[in-house]
Amino acid sequence: MDARAGDAPKPLHDPADRLPSERPGIVDFDRTHFDTHATDVCIIGSGVAGLTLARRLLAAGRTVTLLESGGTDYERAAAELNMGENVGEPYYRLDHARLRFFGGTAAIWGGRLAPLEPVDFERREWVPWSGWPVTYEEMRPYYAEARRVFGLPAEGPGTADLPRGVSLPDFDPGRIDLKLWSFDRQPDRFTFARCADLRSHPRCTIFTHATVTAIETDHDAGRVTALAVRGSKGRSARFTARTYVLAAGGIENARVLLASKAVVPQGLGNGHDLVGRFFMEHPHARGGRVETPYVWRLLKAFGRRHCVQRQLVAVLIGASKALQAREAMLNTSLTIAPRQPAGKSQFWGMRAYNRVKHDLDPTRRARSAWLRTKKLVQAVQPIVDPARPWLLHKLNRIELALLVRAEQAPNPDSRVTLSAERDRLGMPRVALDWRTSELDVHSVERLVAALGSEMERLGLGRVEPAAWLSEPDRRWRTDPLISAHPIGGYHHMGTTRMAEDPKQGVADGHGRVHGIDNLYIAGSSLFPTSGWANPTLTIAALSLRTADAIARRDGVAVAQASSARRETPS
Repeated sequence: MDARAGDAPKPLHDPADRLPSERPGIVDFDRTHFDTHATDVCIIGSGVAGLTLARRLLAAGRTVTLLESGGTDYERAAAELNMGENVGEPYYRLDHARLRFFGGTAAIWGGRLAPLEPVDFERREWVPWSGWPVTYEEMRPYYAEARRVFGLPAEGPGTADLPRGVSLPDFDPGRIDLKLWSFDRQPDRFTFARCADLRSHPRCTIFTHATVTAIETDHDAGRVTALAVRGSKGRSARFTARTYVLAAGGIENARVLLASKAVVPQGLGNGHDLVGRFFMEHPHARGGRVETPYVWRLLKAFGRRHCVQRQLVAVLIGASKALQAREAMLNTSLTIAPRQPAGKSQFWGMRAYNRVKHDLDPTRRARSAWLRTKKLVQAVQPIVDPARPWLLHKLNRIELALLVRAEQAPNPDSRVTLSAERDRLGMPRVALDWRTSELDVHSVERLVAALGSEMERLGLGRVEPAAWLSEPDRRWRTDPLISAHPIGGYHHMGTTRMAEDPKQGVADGHGRVHGIDNLYIAGSSLFPTSGWANPTLTIAALSLRTADAIARRDGVAVAQASSARRETPS
């Protein structure tokens, strides 16, 4: 039976009966007075995962409660709850690495969308801990639906669909694989202003300033019984539901599970010490530079976005599946981009852009300023690019750099743990021990080498690899001039990984936490491996799949309960 078309379970009560109606569908938890709140499905987090789940479950007839720790816009007090310590390789400040308000970090994302590839789901003998409990073919229909979530056709274009004036190198497909990103033209689609459908839905209640401080369970931790929730001013209450979904992000998902110790001292879902491990990013770096007489051609191909079938796309360079197997390397990627040479002083324009985006609090006003700046740049880009970088290259002001956006290998020693310090709500803060590995460096070195040999074979010039790729310590090196996000993509993955075997992962292939009947996880913390692609499209696709699993399961449970009531003598 299709749960979306079946009879929906009746809500445990109508939230509107007990909640102040300051505005339809949204309630500031600090201004409420109830002790308990009940619903069908309670979702922790209102980012891409949480909002996608909510819409799907509402369409299936469920009553949904969304808990957001922050407000409807940036608030410094809420952001401070994200503070923590970096104890591993250099990383962004943790209170800057994610946003705690309605819509989450997608409020300032760049709109890049691409699915993971079939190889990313496979077990690769040279990649320890690789392999997903779901196949690419199983994910394909959910990717098609997820693209529609972002206003895109179900299927994306290929490189053959690029405009005639774009001349891509004829790389050997057995070595180099050219890939495409698509771009969401509405980068603010998950902000509060864009979610009127959820705010007005009669079966959806959104709580702001509602931070989950613990997940409560029965005596054997086999079933969640309630969520302990605290407001920004210290108010507390318990939320109960048939099903609970943790969709708070790659760091917070692990934090909440580890902090829920009342029944299981090591934290929920952590019977095999896996919660918080395998933290992955998409590390950024300078992989080298290209020396070529064909600067204009390469900049037109790789240095700008292209309009294809009314979609914006960009081309990047990756290793073919055959090269990955032959060189025992990851599915890493790079692109050719105009950048200042390493060690130079950053252009004033980039410094100003970075100030707008990174140094100002990301309030609605600041985000609007950033989006206006970005739209202006995109409007001017077709006129001046690639002419401007071509001219700067002629003046020896920039070079054709290899901008690496890499896959990071799963590493159990790269992890999120709890620190001894607590935030103002009493939650333990996190410590991030981010660690890259020799395999990460090896994979970039092999891709750069393959690109270099292909450039020479085609007579397009030569590649000069970055010096760090051949250094004996095999450590990752970043470069502040290579990207506005020089360390990584702010992509937090892997900390509650999926696997069919509880000894290999925290959740099963539908996101349900092993051993806990009614607790699910959503988001990129589920990813066993990261691929090269930005995680957002896969987050949405997995969330749709998890929502369908919850809807089917709830439908069966309700049908069984109704049957039992009919068979019970009066």
